[in-house]
Amino acid sequence: MTDRQFQLRAVSIGDEPSAWSAAGFVVEDGQVAIANTVIELVGSAGTRGILSASLGGLDTEIDGMPFVGATVSCPTAVTHPNGVVGFDHLVATSPHIDRTTAALAVVGLDRRRTRTFEAGGTTRRQEFFWLGDVILEVMGEHDGRGSGPAVLWGLALTCRDLDDAAALLGDTLGTVKPAIQRGRRIATVRTKELDISVPIALMSPHPRGDES
Repeated sequence: MTDRQFQLRAVSIGDEPSAWSAAGFVVEDGQVAIANTVIELVGSAGTRGILSASLGGLDTEIDGMPFVGATVSCPTAVTHPNGVVGFDHLVATSPHIDRTTAALAVVGLDRRRTRTFEAGGTTRRQEFFWLGDVILEVMGEHDGRGSGPAVLWGLALTCRDLDDAAALLGDTLGTVKPAIQRGRRIATVRTKELDISVPIALMSPHPRGDES
């Protein structure tokens, strides 16, 4: 456990536990324990997607993103058949990334770095903040000035062995390919086929001593 502020304790998602079991996760009492964070599966009868994120030491909406005070303790370690061992990124999208970044800074989140890149003829930007030992990645158009809220959107999880995960998940895991981060690989879970309502990427571990 890191000593950084605002540890991500839980993410509440509008999915059925059976869908996550089919993706190779151990689900106990509607919860998936991943390192120091719990995914709470509240069922698919209501709103789908990410409903809220629970942080230690912070209970407020930030530019439309529902962050609530933590109500769960550090989970017991679980061995998932798909090899997931860590919670790497909580991903958000924003139509106005400057506004969202400023709102996150106001509440005291530790800004890690910025990345810009070209995609589809548009300059895109990613802003990275620490949520304890998890990274909050906010992405959007570099100069976007939309009026809508930022949205908690997806997950990137660390997987011990992507080749083993591919063998287990078969066609429900996309092609394993090099990630943007140096020395890492990534594959996307085909969540729609599993009736999981959030995008999930599995990533190989950071090379030793490198968290770039």
